[in-house]
Amino acid sequence: MGKRYCIAGDVGGTNIRISLVDSEFRIVSKVKEPTGTEPLEVLFRLIDSLCANAHEEPPACGIGLAVAGVVDSSGTILRSPNIRALSGFALRKEVRKRYGMSAVIENDANAAAYGEKIAGAGADFGNFVMLTLGTGIGGGIVVNGRMLPVAAEIGHMTINSSGPKCGCGNFGCVESYASATAIIGSAVSAIEKGASSILRDSFQGNFYKISSEDIYNAALDGDALARSVLREAGKALGTGIANMINIMGPEAVILTGGLLGAWNIYIDAAIAEASKRAFPELFAKVKIIPSALGDDAGTLGMAALVFEQGGWWTA
Repeated sequence: MGKRYCIAGDVGGTNIRISLVDSEFRIVSKVKEPTGTEPLEVLFRLIDSLCANAHEEPPACGIGLAVAGVVDSSGTILRSPNIRALSGFALRKEVRKRYGMSAVIENDANAAAYGEKIAGAGADFGNFVMLTLGTGIGGGIVVNGRMLPVAAEIGHMTINSSGPKCGCGNFGCVESYASATAIIGSAVSAIEKGASSILRDSFQGNFYKISSEDIYNAALDGDALARSVLREAGKALGTGIANMINIMGPEAVILTGGLLGAWNIYIDAAIAEASKRAFPELFAKVKIIPSALGDDAGTLGMAALVFEQGGWWTA
């Protein structure tokens, strides 16, 4: 039998990535676009492009898509707080209809966790929790070497019942304090209220355009507001991590996503807070480590699920 291939991708709140992946979990080619306001249009355009470039005719292979949201067993997106156009959409049914091939749809953080287990930082752990730290905060859980088939919406764990309203509609979620969206919101709100910060002069004074990366860079330059915002977000994240350690007693907590770039402020604060809140006996046994696969974790996790379910073609 020749080498096997599938199409796998990650539909996130900021970007959509679609890749051609072989059975050795190598990404052969990749296309990417911002998610924008028409995520389905972007998604299908990228899949079409990859199919066309892979062969003269679209190959009869399986497609696996990791999506930021709650996904049911039929492959319908029940809810996607950060990609609202997908909420209620029967994605698996539509993919099968359009491409005439098997399709697997899974929550993005679950897929990322499985990708890390198959080919990344989770390879040496039988039990771990994965957190994706970006526009929102997602979670995935691996138990006895297998992805746990649960929602794992760790980012929507309530840590303050009187806290701010989250995009999911709940109040005081981890995500509403510790995501990139929350970090930017905290910084902008403080500047609006008159806080001193070098961020005030960003983009010719239009500080509403700042990104989480801008905030981290300001923190590196010694900006007190930026450092405070990142530390407070980290403490909220640490509270969520401590809860998962106390519930699951995992061997590892694996972190991934764009916010890892702020490890020495944001993540360090999270680890310090988790160490205060988790049972000491459980915290002593857990490793809190970065992803080995980065943005490709969800894609490779979906590839693994497609191959396991028999969706592939050979060359």
